[in-house]
Amino acid sequence: MLSSENRLRRREDFATAMRRGRRAGRPHLVVHLRDGTDPHVAEETPPPPRAGFVVSKAIGNAVVRHRVQRRLRHLVRARLAALPAGSLVVVRALPGAESVASEQLARELDAALERLLGGVRG
Repeated sequence: MLSSENRLRRREDFATAMRRGRRAGRPHLVVHLRDGTDPHVAEETPPPPRAGFVVSKAIGNAVVRHRVQRRLRHLVRARLAALPAGSLVVVRALPGAESVASEQLARELDAALERLLGGVRG
């Protein structure tokens, strides 16, 4: 379970990450990242990174969708420390994600985050 401060809940936050952020696609998921650098906001302590998940009905019924979301949430929770402070991350599951092993999803998530974070840093 992600802590309350690390969860995306508002539609506007999802839209910001998906429309204004960068994205990296993989065979079973797409990761959207909006880094937390905003020159117009002067905060002393930046907020923690926040993550949200999109698992559509194309994945399967409610039981299957929730299982995929739990697996993704577990994988993202382990990687929150590597994300920049104030960043917004949306992980969108694609059809076929329900039948892939967690290790494969972890590799795809790592590859997507590496691509996105490499572009932010460099």
